Amino acid sequence: MKDHRKVIITHLMTEKISLIREKRNVYVFQVARDANKIDIKEAIEKLFNVKVDGVRTMIMHGKIKRLGRFTGKRPNWKKAIVNLKEGDAISQLDAL
Repeated sequence: MKDHRKVIITHLMTEKISLIREKRNVYVFQVARDANKIDIKEAIEKLFNVKVDGVRTMIMHGKIKRLGRFTGKRPNWKKAIVNLKEGDAISQLDAL
């Protein structure tokens, strides 16, 4: 079993995510690349004391960045979209 604090790296907050959270009770996190859906579900339930309804994951490809004539690539990372049960909410997101 993995350490729950190493599975969940940080929460993501954009305008689009905040609109989805209000409508569908969905939260979005950046997670470890080797974490699977079961690890993510257990980590969210233990860290925030909520019930998870479903988890969707995706690999986000790192962007190509340029500084003058030099180019580089940011690393790939994994994003998890977590649906919570009706009535549950995460209030202490800044604790990550």
